[in-house]
Amino acid sequence: MSRTLLRIAMQREAIVAQAASQRGTLAHMIEPWRMPLSLADQGVTALRYLQRHPAGIVGAAVLLVAIRPGHMASWIGRGWVSWQLLQTLRSK
Repeated sequence: MSRTLLRIAMQREAIVAQAASQRGTLAHMIEPWRMPLSLADQGVTALRYLQRHPAGIVGAAVLLVAIRPGHMASWIGRGWVSWQLLQTLRSK
């Protein structure tokens, strides 16, 4: 192997090792952002779904009008409990 090829191979090896080290450092630095970015991604997905299915927005508005304002708090509480239960079941 010529000296030039040997030097290029050694440089490549050093660059590959440096890139691996930088990937590890970047993964460590990004870890605290994993959960917030995941939530933001879920929010964007929900917004896109609502844009594709506008009937859902209309249905929710009709439902809110149909429910008397005095019972709104109990329905919100039930919805929250249902949401929590669904999240718990999905995580298992």
